[in-house]
Amino acid sequence: MKIDQKKLQQELQTLADEKYREFSKRLIPGDDNILGVRLPALRKIAKRMAKSDWRAYLETATDDSFEETLLQGMVIGYVEVGLEERLTMIKNYLPKIDNWSICDSFCSGLKFTKNHKEAVWQFLQPYLHSDKAYEIRFGVVMFIDYFVEDHYLEPMFRNFNAIDCDDYYVKMAVAWAIASCYTVFPVMTMIYLKANTLDDVTYNKALQKITESRRVKTDLKGRIRCMKRKKNKF
Repeated sequence: MKIDQKKLQQELQTLADEKYREFSKRLIPGDDNILGVRLPALRKIAKRMAKSDWRAYLETATDDSFEETLLQGMVIGYVEVGLEERLTMIKNYLPKIDNWSICDSFCSGLKFTKNHKEAVWQFLQPYLHSDKAYEIRFGVVMFIDYFVEDHYLEPMFRNFNAIDCDDYYVKMAVAWAIASCYTVFPVMTMIYLKANTLDDVTYNKALQKITESRRVKTDLKGRIRCMKRKKNKF
């Protein structure tokens, strides 16, 4: 069944919530095209679209609103398609990502990764060396969602050391990833924290996120805080 773009936009407008729109705008600064449609409603639409003529939709979809762009990413995650075609769709979608929310929601929907770990790992590698901030964040958040495992831990840390980007949302993603690794593999992550080439902001933020975790014991939190890098006064 063909997807009518105008009807889709009307449906999104109907589902829009002004209070949620204002809330979202505070969380995603700089994006003035937010309608205020909640994620469960978008996921419901995306699942329905994934059973329609989704290829034609993705070829003609517009990015007139935050929700329309987000919806495309959700459809890519839901459709039943072969690995290579899905990876191509992901590659084509990445230039549309211009904020942390679309990036992270897109990653969380790519659950096919669980059945194609090695192929997706290799697919992600070039994005960790991109000159585009949200391509890097995409790679890092994919690590968090699907690769916090013993087998991938050391190469993941090497990737973090090699990232060279001053973007705030990249630094926060790397810090979040390190904290996620610590909660599962505290010993190996601590070894990394004691010998890494992270910039001071990312390193200190990783320590902060670890200490904010309820899964880390109180006595350990004190030791971790003492590892914070002090700014040189001279």
